[in-house]
Amino acid sequence: MKRFSIVLSAVLLLVALLTGAVQAAPEPIRIGLNLEMTGAVAAYGQMGYEGIQTLKEIVPFKVLGRPIELVLVDNKSDKVEAANATSRLIEQSKVVAIIGPMISGSMLAAGPIAERYHVPIIGPSTTNPLTTQDKKYVFRACFIDPFQATVAAKFAYQNLKARRAAVLSDIANDYCVALGNFFIKEFKSFGGQVVSVQYIKAGDQDFSAQLTAIKNANPDVLYIPNYYTEDALAAIQARQLGLNVPMLSGDGADAPELFKIGGQAVEGLMNTAFWHEKAATSQLSKQYVAAYRKKYHKDPNAFGALAADSMLIIMDAIKRAGSTDPVKIRQAMEETKDLPVVTGFVTIHNGDAVKAAVIRKAHNGQWDYLATVNP
Repeated sequence: MKRFSIVLSAVLLLVALLTGAVQAAPEPIRIGLNLEMTGAVAAYGQMGYEGIQTLKEIVPFKVLGRPIELVLVDNKSDKVEAANATSRLIEQSKVVAIIGPMISGSMLAAGPIAERYHVPIIGPSTTNPLTTQDKKYVFRACFIDPFQATVAAKFAYQNLKARRAAVLSDIANDYCVALGNFFIKEFKSFGGQVVSVQYIKAGDQDFSAQLTAIKNANPDVLYIPNYYTEDALAAIQARQLGLNVPMLSGDGADAPELFKIGGQAVEGLMNTAFWHEKAATSQLSKQYVAAYRKKYHKDPNAFGALAADSMLIIMDAIKRAGSTDPVKIRQAMEETKDLPVVTGFVTIHNGDAVKAAVIRKAHNGQWDYLATVNP
């Protein structure tokens, strides 16, 4: 009987110890990922996800003594799906902050929902000024379209010596139309003339009518502020028509698919971009570049780097807030100043990131770094 009592006591002690260990395990902090993993612009979401996974290799995903748990939802590159994903992440997954969507059109749909629930949401690459306008809970980790349009227009006028510009933008996407309009305004302000403005639509394959009209207008430069598929198709058809002027695009051209689709036709295409690995000077940036290459066996990209920046901004805000209360996290995010991130340093002002742009040129299936332009 005594032996049985000793054994029973030992078992009860073990159960108590195990129960205590389970209870002592810190509850994870949930951060949502609302990304374009499939659909028309899946390359952006996939690159963003890779960037966050790379960051895990060099930075502990732990804040306030609690592990970070990522909850991924595929918004399928669709505005309605992006809005639904936001609601699901907040209502069902109980996330304290959300990264994504990657594109402005989807963020315009997702942002108001996060605003209503008072949960901060940050777009790694949502450049449209309207995404954060009049909102307290919507942020971005990148520059805005008026800034990159100014950079593009100035580069075209001063560096390319262009005086006559043509614009071909995708009317189906708010980002493309807005960027085109900003470029037109800025190019004219430098003294240039916009000789032709044409519109295409995502999903269409034949842009020959629009490009013929542009060719007949005799421009010095062609601005194509679209996503990578339309930019690649426009480049191919422009070259086929004998339109061989310099072509300049925005950050939407930044995807490996541009080279896969466009081939030789995109050789020499220039764009304004968020980042280039040759601009990586900090220890964190260099660690990220090395870790990305080791993990994915390819060159790093700006979209992945910006998604990593977004994660760093959120984790830093949670740490400074000393809380997982979304309202307090939002306040700390707005107070972000000179935070070291993968792409350099970032300060948040009214939800917008204050950071530099780079100019790059397509060459042999990759981007060559040309210059960095500070705000």
